[in-house]
Parts: sequence; structure tokens; C-alpha cells
Amino acid sequence: MQFPETPERHLPTGCKVVAFANQKGGVAKTTTTLNLAVAFAEEGHRVLCVDMDPQGNLTMSQGVDPDTLERSMYDVLVHRLPLREVIHRREIDVACASIDLAGAEIAMSTMIGRERALEKALAEVKPDYDFVFVDTPPSLGLLTINALTAANKVIVPVQCEYLSMRGLIQLQNTLAMIRENLNPDVDIEGILPTLVDTRTLHAKEAIELLEENFGDRVFASRIRKTIRFAEAPVKGMSVLKYDPDGLAAHAYRQLAKEVLSHANR
Repeated sequence: MQFPETPERHLPTGCKVVAFANQKGGVAKTTTTLNLAVAFAEEGHRVLCVDMDPQGNLTMSQGVDPDTLERSMYDVLVHRLPLREVIHRREIDVACASIDLAGAEIAMSTMIGRERALEKALAEVKPDYDFVFVDTPPSLGLLTINALTAANKVIVPVQCEYLSMRGLIQLQNTLAMIRENLNPDVDIEGILPTLVDTRTLHAKEAIELLEENFGDRVFASRIRKTIRFAEAPVKGMSVLKYDPDGLAAHAYRQLAKEVLSHANR
């Protein structure tokens, strides 16, 4: 995969927006968005996470109750509220979501330029951050299209099961449409095998199939199944904070190094 030239180690040059997308649910999309963001922050980067999922799992994973929010990403997208007004400072900065976001697609349906609502909202805060990570809902609707329109790159978490991987084709078709009509520069940064159970032959075959079809777009990092991913959000924190020396935290630190090395190419 070709990446733009960047100066040695002077990363990043301007704020990079990375969307985490897969229309299939339960593939560790939110887990990856949060923990990779915290790993980037450990490396000294200024990171904002934007929760674009009405379920608000990313918001809850940082100890914020979506049901108590007076303002959320719904107000940013529909009422043009400044993005700064929905940012909560936790381990990293989080632009929070609530269940109201479920009504955003209908509320935005008659808006001119509705696909660019997130892109416009991010413009005012980009100077404050090196990276913006956008967590998307498990669908290819208007919220995900907003994320892909605003993004420079897309990371695709994929559970190592055959049915999960079939959704990649649909995502690629959506990306092709967005490149043609809305954002010609967006591209897949990498495909991340998640929830890997290394004991099963099926997982090994699934990874081989991914690598056959997508080559070096598949990250070398692997995110294995662990109970830590269920336990950490209950405590309102990332796995890196909850179990800093565990295998899960190590995996996301390795992924952070891999993603940053890609951007340095």
C-alpha cells in the first residue's frame, strides 16, 4: 500500500483523522478505537476520540454515562453545536455520544451537505490534536459515511471468522463510492485481526484468507480474545490502564507502533 511521504520522525504533519469501521457488530471496533488512542497518547500524541455510535459504548468505556448528557454528538451534527462543547477529558479526550444519535440520520436527511457535518465540526478542533479517532456504528449508514468523509485513513477491525470477513467487500464498495463522490483521498490504513483464538484452526485459516486477499494491508499485530476487554469498560477505563502489563495492553502498544511506522513511510 502506498503512503504519502512524511518527514523523518516529524509525525504528524497536521491532524490525521482515522475512522474505525466495519458494518458487522461485535468485532472489537470500540475496544480498538479507545485502546489504540490511549497507546498513541502514551507515545506523546494528542488524541481525540469521537463517538459516532448511538450505543455510546466508547463514551461509557471512559466512565461517562450517556443517559446523563445534556449535549452530545447529536447536537453537533444536527444543531451545529461546537464540537468542543461535547468533549469530556478522561484518559484521552472523548466527544461523547448518547442514544439521541439514533435519530440523527432522520434529522439530517433533509440537510444540505449532510455527509460533511462531521468534517465541518472537526475543522475547529483539529489544531488541538495530532490524531482524531472516530468510532462508527455497525452499519454503513449516514453516521459511518460522515466518518469516512472526514477521514484520511480507515482501520478495519475484523473478527477472525469467515462470515465476519465477507463484510469487507461491502465496506470496500462503500469506500469506493465515497472516494468517487465525497473524499477522493480516503484509504484503508490496515485490516486488524481481532478476537483471535490462536487455539483454533479456523482462526488460523481466517487470517491466512485475509492475507491472501489483502496482502500487506493486514496488520502484523493480532488482538487475542481476553476477558480483560469485558472487564475494563465496567471500570470506565482502557485495558492499558486497567491491566497495563497484560497481553491485551501489549498488543495495542504494538499496534500503535505499527500504525505510526506506516504513517512515517
